[in-house]
Amino acid sequence: MDMNNTSTMKRQAGAVSLFVVIFAMLLLSVVTISFLRIMTTDQNRAAGNDLAQSAYDSALAGVEDAKRALVWYTQECAKSSAACAVARDTVQPSLASTTSCNAGIRGSGVITAGDGDPDGVGEIKVQQSTSLGDAALDQAYTCVTMTLDGNYEGSITANQSTLVPLKPQPGKQAKRVAVEWFTKDDLVNGTGAVLPDGSTDKPRGLFKQTTDGWPANRPSVLRTQFMQVGAQFSLSDFDASKSSGSVTQSNADTLFLYPTNSGSNTTVVPFTRDLRANGATPTAQASNATAPYPATCVATTIDAGTYACKTILALPDPIGGGASASAFLRLTSFYVGSHVRVTMLDASGNEVLFNAVQPIVDATGRANDVFRRVESRVNLYDTSFPYPEAAVDLTGNFCKDFGVTKPNPSAAQYKDGFIPGSCTP
Repeated sequence: MDMNNTSTMKRQAGAVSLFVVIFAMLLLSVVTISFLRIMTTDQNRAAGNDLAQSAYDSALAGVEDAKRALVWYTQECAKSSAACAVARDTVQPSLASTTSCNAGIRGSGVITAGDGDPDGVGEIKVQQSTSLGDAALDQAYTCVTMTLDGNYEGSITANQSTLVPLKPQPGKQAKRVAVEWFTKDDLVNGTGAVLPDGSTDKPRGLFKQTTDGWPANRPSVLRTQFMQVGAQFSLSDFDASKSSGSVTQSNADTLFLYPTNSGSNTTVVPFTRDLRANGATPTAQASNATAPYPATCVATTIDAGTYACKTILALPDPIGGGASASAFLRLTSFYVGSHVRVTMLDASGNEVLFNAVQPIVDATGRANDVFRRVESRVNLYDTSFPYPEAAVDLTGNFCKDFGVTKPNPSAAQYKDGFIPGSCTP
């Protein structure tokens, strides 16, 4: 073999090996760099999520401090109307002011200088544990404002109730309430509500309907109960209905709102159309003035922030005369749960805001350079005194016995005249 050819072949083999080595190194470099990039991206994402959660926690800390300020506000209002006016201006300064952020929390004494607020201005630091390195998150809530007056929003679980105080702003009087219920969040699936035809499917057999038989995505039947106390309150008049000229007076009324796809949601319905008080049977037709009212709902797509059903109810004047001192609206969502919104209106249909019934807290939190903003509604009425769902609430059977005796019986006559029933202890 020619020595020159052998040398050439060796050089070519060495070049191929070198090329393979270089290619392998490049491939390993690309894989390593890609792996490092993925690790860095995941680490940055985890750090970002951690900061975002910490900023959210900071905002919630601001909401909790705002609740403490609102408790202080209610305590001041219990003293006198003058103290209440001063407290209102303290927790709710003009939003046009550049110093409105955190002013209510500082003014109520919830946070003082040196207690998370070293300089008395600007953001308020969130206390952290230094042993775990939490101080590196640098948490604070930068701006918390409270709006005392507004409408009422909430959610009701299936077959449960909520009690809404109808407490208007001073000097205002509510003559109507607009009740809206069932949002996109209440849908099981899909985007639209399933509604009965109001012209053919009348609300009969209302109380025989079971939860399992209620169609999916159909808005709930809403029971609305109105209770009020007039200036001259008498217990005998509480569940009565009177007329003063052309005006119907009542202190307690119940109206069932049955969802349909017909009618108009701008029609004002009198609250005195009372199924309970007028003794209508559950099988009554919708044309009966005492039957469940066919409320107007939309069967099209329910957009975010909108409600499928709406009914405007006219509030009766209280028995006893004068403006109502205390009024409540109890809402019960039958068959399925619902989000609800209640808006008070005057006689002309203009909105009347609730007076410190459900204040809105707007809080912005920070962790390092990441910010989160939350809005929370705080029920300021007495939740420690709940309204019972029923006089008797049980999970098993309930047996009732009745006995008939002579008028004003003696003990012996009562014993001899009573016929034991089938109930056993």
